Amino acid sequence: MHPMLNIAVRAARNAGQVIVKSLSQPDNIEAIQKGSNDFVTNVDREAEAAIIHTIKKSYPEHSIVAEESGEIAGTNPDYQWIIDPLDGTTNFVKGIPHYAISIALRVKGRTEQAVVYDPIRDELFTATRGSGAQLNGYRIRTGKAKDLAGTILATGFPFKQKHQIEPYQKMFQALFVECADIRRAGSAALDLAYVAAGRIDGFWEMGLKPWDTAAGELLAKEAGAIVTDFVGGHNYEQSGNLVVGNPRVVKQMLAKIREHLPENLAR
Repeated sequence: MHPMLNIAVRAARNAGQVIVKSLSQPDNIEAIQKGSNDFVTNVDREAEAAIIHTIKKSYPEHSIVAEESGEIAGTNPDYQWIIDPLDGTTNFVKGIPHYAISIALRVKGRTEQAVVYDPIRDELFTATRGSGAQLNGYRIRTGKAKDLAGTILATGFPFKQKHQIEPYQKMFQALFVECADIRRAGSAALDLAYVAAGRIDGFWEMGLKPWDTAAGELLAKEAGAIVTDFVGGHNYEQSGNLVVGNPRVVKQMLAKIREHLPENLAR
């Protein structure tokens, strides 16, 4: 394992311990609304602190972008860690056991290492650029579907952008009639990891942030998936609009999405 990936795994497991330990004392979990339909808990912050401490202990000069702490500048800006300490906070608050820790390392702007860790199932998804993707040390590959028939897709509702509900519903309907079924589980990081593992054939969502997708994007790519925005380009980090799956699935998903794409989402 690459030494920097090893540190990312250690950081993810340390955060996982914080999260799992908190489950034994649910009365101590404090949820605060930080935005429209957007929550943070004291556990998010404690898990993030554990990740940052682990990374800084080994790489004090590296920069960090974390969901709760924001940007922490380092003396070597070429190395930037992107952290979501608890992707799926609403699930966590409600006691739904589906959430993950997401950690990615970018070197000179390119994602090189990725970890998505599900502490409830103890499933560790890892990837190093050019070396494939793994689940608990075993190689994973994206699904082999040739078209949308029979596929299971995943999505995320635009709960932070409810003004986009009309085009989203039209996209959903167009895709739903073509595939076998659609899942909405509440963690984009795990959705991307599940595409990488072949559990889900395709995924789309709008309005995502870099810490939601940085690790999962590399996992998916290293497992053979492609990642695009809603028009088939590479502007998803700026737009937050993502489509992921094997090339044939993405091609057909994009064809359906484009039919209902308003101008403000066509970027």
